[in-house]
Amino acid sequence: MLRVVPVTLVILAACVSIAAAEPPPGDDLATCRDRQAEAQARATACDNLLNADRVTGKDKSVALGVRGNTLVNKRDYDGAIEVLSSAIAADPDNVGVINLRGVAYERKGQDDLAMADYNLAIQKRANYGVPYSNRATIQLRRGALQSALDDLNVAVKYAPKFLLGWTNRARVRTLMKDFDGALGDFAEAEKIDPTAPQIAGNRCITYGLMGKYDQAVADCDGLIQRQPKNQFALNNRGDVYLMKGDLDAAFKDYNMVLQLNPNNVRAHSARGQVFEQKHDLAQARADYRSAAYALSQFDDLDVARARAKAQERLAALTPQTPVIASNARRIALVIGNGAYKNVHALDNPPRDSKLIANVLRDVGFQTVTIANDLTRDKFFETLRAFAAEAEKADWAVVYYAGHGFEIGGVNYLVPVDTKLAADKDAETEAVALEQVIAAVGGARKLRLVILDACRDNPFAPTMQRTLSLKLVDKGFSNIEPGAGFMVVYAAKHGETAIDGDGGADSPFATALARDIKEPRVEIRKLFDIVRDDVWSATRHEQQPFTYGSPPGREDFYFVAGK
Repeated sequence: MLRVVPVTLVILAACVSIAAAEPPPGDDLATCRDRQAEAQARATACDNLLNADRVTGKDKSVALGVRGNTLVNKRDYDGAIEVLSSAIAADPDNVGVINLRGVAYERKGQDDLAMADYNLAIQKRANYGVPYSNRATIQLRRGALQSALDDLNVAVKYAPKFLLGWTNRARVRTLMKDFDGALGDFAEAEKIDPTAPQIAGNRCITYGLMGKYDQAVADCDGLIQRQPKNQFALNNRGDVYLMKGDLDAAFKDYNMVLQLNPNNVRAHSARGQVFEQKHDLAQARADYRSAAYALSQFDDLDVARARAKAQERLAALTPQTPVIASNARRIALVIGNGAYKNVHALDNPPRDSKLIANVLRDVGFQTVTIANDLTRDKFFETLRAFAAEAEKADWAVVYYAGHGFEIGGVNYLVPVDTKLAADKDAETEAVALEQVIAAVGGARKLRLVILDACRDNPFAPTMQRTLSLKLVDKGFSNIEPGAGFMVVYAAKHGETAIDGDGGADSPFATALARDIKEPRVEIRKLFDIVRDDVWSATRHEQQPFTYGSPPGREDFYFVAGK
């Protein structure tokens, strides 16, 4: 699978391309204007000017562009769009900030708005190479290879020192099977920076598709020796082994990636192909499900291609068996994480999990598994085991109580051994919500995830901040699960849930345990009632929220009644 390397960091240098004459060195204005200045010093200087309202016109646009740059790099795309729009208002001809706002829109998954900004930047300055390259990434995700190639031809013409223009064109040429042209582009990229990791990492795939497996592996090996935890290089080497037919070597590489990051979409999708070729279809489906479900609005090209492959193979391998309603099999996994090792413990989750598990047994669930205080590896192991059982069930329900929050645009559930020294560590230390959704994905009828986990982020006071997101400290973010899935939050996105006081269960668990026993209440209405009861019990401090819905042609009842 080919990956177009995100070009944000390179693009941002262009956002201040229009500036006034150089002032005397040493003041904030000089530093803010200086594209060669150290990034943090420049950002601080620009912020000082903006906070003191000391700049107007083009200089204000430059300062706002630098601030927008920082916000894009920290993935605060809404904030970046607001700031960059102000920069464009201050100087409508600053093509760098127009292009950068396009990047922010693209990262939000709003490709049409991104394309409009790239087009506007090109309209204002036809020889500005970077927006051509950015436009090509959207063309690639849309499968328009020739349009992407046309844009990249212009990008390298006008920006011959723009390394990613060459490597991205090499990738497109690889997809079009112009392997000699691709190798030529990699050679041009090496003239700019022979140590750039995307050259060897991407060329590895080109050689693999050419059948030159030794050269392919050598390229990836060289990068992995320098960066042993480089998931991109390990995935690519695994892909080469898969092309070669060396399933064991491919399997080993994908396992290495998943040991580093159990949430890695590419590794799950590719390992599913290994399992499929080994005729272990149950494991193949499990991996495909782990890659198939998306909650975020934006996937880079690699992830998008891997997800699409997983969705395609999952559909092909999922048996279409009729279900007899009167014999419906209902199973549940109930998790209560409270004994956290690196932040304050939570008393309620184990107690809440016991309450909910007992209620589910009382209403007739055939299997209810309680799994409390899960470490990262045990959490994923438990989800995999439940996913295998869900394939044989009509209803699959996961209830989770414990720490949970959004970081970097992804919702995570938090194992008890999580350290989270930096916010970016969540990807490798915590459990992405998509993996929980995958665990219920095999059920034939109802797929339900209930999260009593919308608490404040306990790591926030001490963790290093590399991302800047307004929800990083509080609760989950809004989601749009796929058709046939229902996800219930104990508190609406961006808000926090309340724990019970004095040994009492949480308001959400209390309401759920009571309301779930009512006969002949259809599940959609049931969670409306739970919402109202929690809203009332907490004096309007907590409002549960439901996302998605079960299949529409059937009603679902926890207690059917007479």
